[in-house]
Amino acid sequence: MSDESPVELDTRGLVCPMPLLKAKRALNAMEVGQRLQVLSTDQGSVRDFRVFAEQSGHLLLASDEADGVYRHLLQKS
Repeated sequence: MSDESPVELDTRGLVCPMPLLKAKRALNAMEVGQRLQVLSTDQGSVRDFRVFAEQSGHLLLASDEADGVYRHLLQKS
């Protein structure tokens, strides 16, 4: 895993499918091994990012929630 800080993508306030679509676009512009941290207030993003990681081959390193904000940490494969 890279020692660089992850790229942060703030999608708070957006609903499905926008957090995932914005994350896909960000990952497409990144190098293999870079990490992307997505912040979302969409409860459905938990399932969306889990399924996306399984289907895309990118790694979902962490997924948690605090004060209604969901944080998903992905690593580009």
